[in-house]
Amino acid sequence: MGIENIEEKKKIVMEVISGELYVPMKVKELAILLNVPKDRRDELHYVVNLLEDEGKLVVTKRGKVMLPEGNSADGANQSDYIDGLFESNQRGFGFVRVEGEEDIFIPESFVHGAMHTDKVRVKITDCAKGGQRREGEIIKILERGTNEIVGIYRKSKSFGFVIPDNMRFTKDIYVPEERSKGAVTGHKVVVKITDFGGKGKKPEGIVTEIIGHINDPGTDILSVVKSFGIPMEYPKDVLRQVENMPDEVPESDKAGRLDLRSWQMVTIDGEDAKDLDDAVSLTKKDGIYTLGVHIADVSNYVTEGSPLDEEALKRGTSVYLVDRVIPMLPHKLSNGLCSLNAGVDRLALSCIMDIDEKGKVVGHRIAETVINVDRRMSYTAVKKILADKDEETIAEYEELVPMFQMMEQLAQILRERREQRGSIDFDFPESKIYLDEKGMPIDIKPYERNVATRIIEDFMLIANETVAEDYFWQELPFVYRTHDNPDPEKMIKLGMFISNFGYGIKASGSQIHPKEIQKLLGRIEGTPEETLISRLTLRSMKQAKYATVSTGHFGLAANYYCHFTSPIRRYPDLQIHRIIKENLRGKLNGKRIDHYENILPGVAEEASRLERRAEEAERDTDKMKKVQYMSKHIGEEFEGVISGVTQYGMYVELPNTVEGMVHISNMRDDYYRYDEEHYELVGERTGKRYKLGQTVMICVEDTDKLARTIDFSIVDDRY
Repeated sequence: MGIENIEEKKKIVMEVISGELYVPMKVKELAILLNVPKDRRDELHYVVNLLEDEGKLVVTKRGKVMLPEGNSADGANQSDYIDGLFESNQRGFGFVRVEGEEDIFIPESFVHGAMHTDKVRVKITDCAKGGQRREGEIIKILERGTNEIVGIYRKSKSFGFVIPDNMRFTKDIYVPEERSKGAVTGHKVVVKITDFGGKGKKPEGIVTEIIGHINDPGTDILSVVKSFGIPMEYPKDVLRQVENMPDEVPESDKAGRLDLRSWQMVTIDGEDAKDLDDAVSLTKKDGIYTLGVHIADVSNYVTEGSPLDEEALKRGTSVYLVDRVIPMLPHKLSNGLCSLNAGVDRLALSCIMDIDEKGKVVGHRIAETVINVDRRMSYTAVKKILADKDEETIAEYEELVPMFQMMEQLAQILRERREQRGSIDFDFPESKIYLDEKGMPIDIKPYERNVATRIIEDFMLIANETVAEDYFWQELPFVYRTHDNPDPEKMIKLGMFISNFGYGIKASGSQIHPKEIQKLLGRIEGTPEETLISRLTLRSMKQAKYATVSTGHFGLAANYYCHFTSPIRRYPDLQIHRIIKENLRGKLNGKRIDHYENILPGVAEEASRLERRAEEAERDTDKMKKVQYMSKHIGEEFEGVISGVTQYGMYVELPNTVEGMVHISNMRDDYYRYDEEHYELVGERTGKRYKLGQTVMICVEDTDKLARTIDFSIVDDRY
């Protein structure tokens, strides 16, 4: 081992352990075999660790070094070792998630110190059989998922400890008093782990930030933001770059653009929206609609490689929480210079489409434009005009009413065309949570899509499809939005489940057409089991993601799809705007094509990851506020619908979308068993049945703010 080159050292080790006479041995024994002096054995350990990380060898639980392939003294095959992400359960066990494969169950005794979100190597101990998951043992922690955790600080006499907010982190973190930053009991803190502990030893850490006291307004939401690692403050170089930007669009920036300032156009958004990144225009002549979807030209200000660009890539997306928006771009851009505010000149990238009366795009043009929006419309106002026929609102926007009526016609045509090809529309009830000035929830109301929200959805969808198809056929580097076909095994399981309710789905070989899913959703509409089957169907499908290859979008039944319409709040949109503009200007030469081909796979992967992070944070804060809201209604009764039945009890959803559980142990009028075949709870003595879709009267029994759970009890049955 006297050779200094690491690659040479790796080669020597591999030659030895690949030899026919090699018997698995510990590193110390391997050092003796290789004549490595004692003072250089650390180098051998380092080389062995490198080779293990590369998957070229494994170190068993007993510390023996061997090849991962073929049978070994430990009886392991290469296929017995799998790398994945560990997801812990608060009860001690966990699962290892492996991309494109079923999860691997890890019993508590085989976790071996792994923590939630760690990247781990697993040895399969029990193969899947009889519908059961594979089981495994964690043999190596490859990479820690996080070294910062948010939790509640508890002070003791000479030390403190942090109880993690996320109950999947099952161990408290010990904090020496001198490393507590002066935190007191009840403070929400960020703790950096300095020692992950081990058998019989707690993790140890240092408090790096005090977020606030648990009773302070806004601390709860800030804790979620910090726990997901979502950046809130902008670096100084970003703020300096923004400070030097003008408040309005300079005349020089408007030069050479297609001037659409004379076109009648509007923005249509929610009342409280401030980042207006899309405007729409519509005319009709000789049976052809000309639809303009005009998108804020953010790339004019956020140039590649600038501090703003690097920060936008780091954030990936704006995050919309119940009490705040954490924007991808600073407010001067997102709410100002880039926002398509009415009555001011703005730069846009426009997709102008000619659409026939059957909804087919018969021609289109993508252009750099300068626009001036006529009116800033709200979904509510447009709904009042089109659905409610409100005379006062119609009079207020008299000059725009004919265009809105035409928009409603075209949106309906586009929607019907999508439905004919099999596009799936999961129309789950969403909710709006209203907070008081202290951030406490005072009301929760269901938020329903209406004619106005659907118009914008339909117009954005057709623009995204048109742009994606254009660039697919140009064979240029691009970022697509893809949604792969469902896994055949999951579809089989779904088919078995829905057959209990008298439904079925047809598959051609191992593939299923989205139209079959669409038909299923149509058949269950309005039935008691609609919500459950819809959710299970959605879970059976793969997650949409960003990719550099256009493999189609299953849910939309579209061959080509991208995200073009929201560059203020999504990085992939901003990225493809740059590509489009370079192409329009004739600057997309071979060197630039190579550049994009190099960077886009990383952009797509990171954008997909950050999108999931944002969604999880949004769900977590919604759950938190719903639990807080129901905490003020303990002992009160509400009517709800049974939305799920399990062996542990049943879930009941209230009209405001709050969901709680009636635990089987709290159903004291009888002993209930779970009828797996019919997904019902059946009373052994009374024969009483609780089934999906049944209306029941519940009482709010308890809430758990840390676990984000709500407990109900049954008061009365309503059939």
